[in-house]
Amino acid sequence: MKTLQLHRLQQVENSIAVLRQQLGVSAHGEMIFQAPRGMWSATDVVVEADGTGGAKLLIVEGNYPSDYTTHKEKSFQTEDEACEAAERLITPTKNSNAT
Repeated sequence: MKTLQLHRLQQVENSIAVLRQQLGVSAHGEMIFQAPRGMWSATDVVVEADGTGGAKLLIVEGNYPSDYTTHKEKSFQTEDEACEAAERLITPTKNSNAT
């Protein structure tokens, strides 16, 4: 019985992966954006998918994803919104370095 259930679980997982690909949605916990906040910054801006089309933006310090501290976290309804917000956090730093 357990083997049958595990086989069914694999089928469901495969169906979910196909559906996510069709919808353009990343898997739960997938890092879809990461960049340092600045050239000498100890913190990074990270966007992590929630698996249902949304994402959370994190400001982290340390070795993401294995050993880090979260300084700030904000959820967004879409992955694009989260990535755009992440870009806005690092863009001023990039622009000021160019001048």
